[in-house]
Amino acid sequence: MASSGSGYDLSPTTFSPDGRIFQVEYASKSVASSGTLIGLKCSDGIVLACEKLLANKMLVPGSNKRINTVSKTSGCAFTGFVSDGRQIVNRAREEASSYLDTYGIPVPPSVLADRLAHYVHYFTLHGALRPFGASMVLGCYEEDMDEASLYMVEPSGQVFKYFGCAAGKGRQGAKTEIEKLDLSTLTVAQGIKEAARIISMLRDDGKDKPMELEISTVAAENNYVHKPCEKSVIAEAEKWAKEQIEEEEDMEEDED
Repeated sequence: MASSGSGYDLSPTTFSPDGRIFQVEYASKSVASSGTLIGLKCSDGIVLACEKLLANKMLVPGSNKRINTVSKTSGCAFTGFVSDGRQIVNRAREEASSYLDTYGIPVPPSVLADRLAHYVHYFTLHGALRPFGASMVLGCYEEDMDEASLYMVEPSGQVFKYFGCAAGKGRQGAKTEIEKLDLSTLTVAQGIKEAARIISMLRDDGKDKPMELEISTVAAENNYVHKPCEKSVIAEAEKWAKEQIEEEEDMEEDED
């Protein structure tokens, strides 16, 4: 009975006999069915890329953004329920603004990530609340270390610092591809193209909904200011990704 969640999935405050919290697992499943999200820590900054699924052909391009600016040198991307993700984004902005007003310096990325994790975790502790159905990736500049850092906050409230991370329906495949990259030498410019390639190769155009690719960077060339990529840059990255995928497919056919 415990494995099916029957009787133990009515509240996030209830553990099943085998130590599971089903409401948190259900929240994670909602993330796993959403568009693929990728974060890369490159040699000169951070790349955030998100596959925004378009549920309706009448949607205006650029609406319901998945990538947002938190502060001047901090950006975030989320996948899962859009409304839940926006709530976490608003909380991140409040934390960044409050820290700056109180201490007179930008909030350190580790502090911001921990505070967001505590906030998300709070929603798993009360029966009157439900867990957030969204995962968030933070790309921030750490002034003390003079480098950019990458964090991911999960629906359970867990937070980890990464060299490369992924969430969404293509998570496993994306992680496999990220592990093949040499992130210590990969530049942000190359990372934009690789992120587009990974997201494109994991899609099945015959089955998946139409999508819009969002990419942003926290790069040294821009003084680590969070900056969404221009449409022309994304279009060029998608074109390069398509060519690379076609080349790989041709090579596989030749080997067969």
